[in-house]
Amino acid sequence: MKKLITLGSATMLAVVLLTSCTNREMGTVGGAAVGGIAGSALTGGSAAGTVIGAVGGGLIGNQLSR
Repeated sequence: MKKLITLGSATMLAVVLLTSCTNREMGTVGGAAVGGIAGSALTGGSAAGTVIGAVGGGLIGNQLSR
């Protein structure tokens, strides 16, 4: 139950903080999220793959939202 409350609180905080972002910042966050998921999936859940995917996705999302 505590884990669910913590997850819900973190999600609500993230949504509130993202409402004041610019389009470029939203592109960066979206790219990082997608890259992290893809990196995790491609490396079988490896932490390094997830981080590398998130960084790469963030860079691509930042540049595409220019």
